[in-house]
Amino acid sequence: MSEAKAPDESAVDQLNFRGGDYVQEFGYDDDVDAQLRDQIEATIGSELFDDEAQEVVDAVILWWRDGDGDLVDELVDVQTTLDEGGVVWLLTPKAGREGHVSPADVQDAAPTAGLHVTTTARVSADWSVTRLAPKRNF
Repeated sequence: MSEAKAPDESAVDQLNFRGGDYVQEFGYDDDVDAQLRDQIEATIGSELFDDEAQEVVDAVILWWRDGDGDLVDELVDVQTTLDEGGVVWLLTPKAGREGHVSPADVQDAAPTAGLHVTTTARVSADWSVTRLAPKRNF
């Protein structure tokens, strides 16, 4: 991307969340962007479901860092409650930050997990987001 949006209200706009969306969160830890989480919750009008929830959700946000484990396995697991047409928003630390994940690693993992990369954006000072959508079988 040649032009990134400022990490404020426009960050949530980039994620296309709407009031009433059900969103499940995986990979929460003390390093996540609390402001971004608050903005998502304000937009959808409820708290994010945690990783133990079994509700069918419209979207998943996954905070992922280098060293968290096997990305393919996690991407497969987070899709278990994802509604048809839902997306996975993969949040990874930006280059130069502790836990940075190479975009090549995401590009390699997504197809194996049945997903494809559609867009990548900067949504906060420390995190980038990649939109992963399920592959469609026609």
